[in-house]
Amino acid sequence: MLKVGVVGASGLVGRNIISILEEKKFPIKELKLFASSKSKGKEIYFNNDIIYIEELNETFLETDFDLVFFAAGSNISEKYIPELMKRGVISIDNSSFFRMREDVGLVVPEVNPEDLNINKTLIANPNCSTIQSVVALKPLYDKYGIRRIIYSTYQAVSGSGQKGLNDLDTGRSDFYPFQIKGNVIPHIDSFLDNGYSKEEMKMINETKKILHDDDLKITATTVRVPVRVGHSISINVELKSDFDLDDIRETLSQFNGIVVVDDVKNNKYPMPIHAEGRDEVFIGRIRRDYSTENALNLWVVADNVRKGAATNAIQIAEELLKKGAI
Repeated sequence: MLKVGVVGASGLVGRNIISILEEKKFPIKELKLFASSKSKGKEIYFNNDIIYIEELNETFLETDFDLVFFAAGSNISEKYIPELMKRGVISIDNSSFFRMREDVGLVVPEVNPEDLNINKTLIANPNCSTIQSVVALKPLYDKYGIRRIIYSTYQAVSGSGQKGLNDLDTGRSDFYPFQIKGNVIPHIDSFLDNGYSKEEMKMINETKKILHDDDLKITATTVRVPVRVGHSISINVELKSDFDLDDIRETLSQFNGIVVVDDVKNNKYPMPIHAEGRDEVFIGRIRRDYSTENALNLWVVADNVRKGAATNAIQIAEELLKKGAI
């Protein structure tokens, strides 16, 4: 049984981490919850007990944790995780701060569990859109090889946390630069000098790291849409060898964590309303791209708060348990 902490416990991802830990009956001896001073004293129900959120400050480091989940932003991860590492405490970090460091594993357990061995005390949780994308791509990468990937995302407002949900509900633009209700915004995170957003470059760079292939040709356009929960991604992928569509469907359906929903004659295809509350990655609209050789299109949908964040973090912890690393 473990002593576990959750940093950012009052946020959308933090609350889901707590809920899924209970749902999965994760072996917890003691759970301690932390957030900013605004959330101090809030009640969280866990395993029929009430846990009060504590203010995150230097005293947090005095607790003898086995494992800490971070869901509170890069500045918090940068400040506290190195100190926990010195103490041998395992951190699973949902922020982007450590993701691209060579000495830190960026892990989706179905795809690259071997990277849990890179660093014994810190594992980075990938970007939400990256997670569902690499689950869809991994079986194709292994069987056919991949030359090029084109990502076009349709990302739910919950990817921005409660502030994004509030903008959708109120119709105002308190968080986003424009109203999201009745609109789509081709702008997620800040823009870089190359014209891409940080979100787009995260998908490009994280995919290469997770699949261990710096030669992959990848481009991305990431868009916020007025959906509460569930990211949808159109993936155009050019394979290295020819394929049969039935074999593609079979290869995908046999991969752990994937559900193929692909029967357009009966209007069966993945949608966010079907993915919400689920941990699987749903794939449909599987079809050949006739404009170029050995290419196909996939429509990939997943719950961005669960599989795209909280569930993936807990699956990482479960893998560590299996390996005896905790």
